[in-house]
Amino acid sequence: MPSFVRSGFGVVAAVVAALSLGPAVAQDTRAAQDTRAVQDTRVPTSPQEMKLSFSSVVKRVTPSVVNVYAARIVENRHPLMDDPVFRRFFGGRPQEQVQRSLGSGVIVDPSGLVMTNNHVIENMDQVKVSLADKREFEAEIVLKDARSDLAVLRLKDVSETFPAISLGDSDGLAVGDLVLAIGNPFGVGQTVTHGIVSAVARTQVGITDYQFFIQTDAAINPGNSGGALVDLSGKLIGINTAIFSRSGGSQGIGFAIPVNMVRVVIASAQHGSSVVRRPWLGAKLQAVTAEISEAFGLKRPAGALVGTVVQKSPADRAGLRTGDLIVAIDGTEVDDPNAFDYRFAMKATGGQAQIGVLRSGREIRVSVPLEVVPEGPRDERVIRARSPFQGVTAANLSPALAEELRLDVTLQGVAVVEVQENSPARGLGFRKGDVVIAINGEKIGSSRDLERAAGQQNRLWRITILREGKSISVVFGG
Repeated sequence: MPSFVRSGFGVVAAVVAALSLGPAVAQDTRAAQDTRAVQDTRVPTSPQEMKLSFSSVVKRVTPSVVNVYAARIVENRHPLMDDPVFRRFFGGRPQEQVQRSLGSGVIVDPSGLVMTNNHVIENMDQVKVSLADKREFEAEIVLKDARSDLAVLRLKDVSETFPAISLGDSDGLAVGDLVLAIGNPFGVGQTVTHGIVSAVARTQVGITDYQFFIQTDAAINPGNSGGALVDLSGKLIGINTAIFSRSGGSQGIGFAIPVNMVRVVIASAQHGSSVVRRPWLGAKLQAVTAEISEAFGLKRPAGALVGTVVQKSPADRAGLRTGDLIVAIDGTEVDDPNAFDYRFAMKATGGQAQIGVLRSGREIRVSVPLEVVPEGPRDERVIRARSPFQGVTAANLSPALAEELRLDVTLQGVAVVEVQENSPARGLGFRKGDVVIAINGEKIGSSRDLERAAGQQNRLWRITILREGKSISVVFGG
């Protein structure tokens, strides 16, 4: 079965989601694309034109594209090493293992800011950047944004200016435009491939929270993650992030994060923030089926249906209701919930967004305030007691934590925010993002409740968790 494979190369790059491409190309309907001048795009008209080269663009762009090397040291520690009796009789020291990751990056600021994919440096603590001229620099991780799969690095101990790439406009792309992909596939060194834009506004991919990708047939392979996708004027239009592949190699279907999303992350890093502050809607959206579109009198399924609205959220205060059909944001039409999420996430906080809504047979506009998601007291606790939860870090759910963990913002309870490697909890299969509902029939409402319940000496553990929207009940022996 073909899979979506993030195009980083190494330990953290083996993230695969077996999903279907779907039969339709979700197209953004910006007026700018509809009014492109005919003279801007044409096919070669002579053999001489076919001999034209991309070399001038490549020479201008490649100094901005870098290689990213990341590593971390992992202790292979047996859980019984925590028992002083075991250590006394059997001794031994934890063995260390180095895990590595390889990807690409792009210099986006002359001061030495480098954009790459989050999955290239995720969980890594040592990062090096190699420039096109072979110089190497240590780098610090300035910002990680798992929701967009983007991260920003800063070169350490530098006093010079670096060749930053120019940023383009991904909303101006059209299917058929020529593009170049530049990166470090398989670690062989800087490589340039070319192709066309196969699709814009590609959703239903399942790689990141904001599914709104540029699709290209330019060859992208493991190691290309974080590299540049540029147009023929040498401007960055996307960050290469994944491939659709049966073999793990390029099959002519690659995906790039649009540069307009990249701009948001760059701006956050330039303003000294370690996180990207985005507005939150406070409503759960669902796709529009043929039956729903018929009920609204639409010619085709399009838009995002409001399923639930969180009380006192921006959506609630703006007057959005369950059953409303969102069809546009600030005048730009949206085809599905993913397209809306992408457009809404790029809005700066502090203002308002005008949401076009179909309700009771007529279209109205709703002004939604652009506010950051509220953060509650997480009260993070590391569970150390000998129990199935030993090695879990748990926290109280809030809308902010729910969004961070990609959970339904209406959920309440206790979430697993980290599971230590080689811990009993990891061995039993607990994951980041699990929500603990009950232990031995007792409802768990806070991280304090979980810590107390885990400290009990039980021979049998009946545990209920919520994972990916499904309730799971398991039984462990004490």
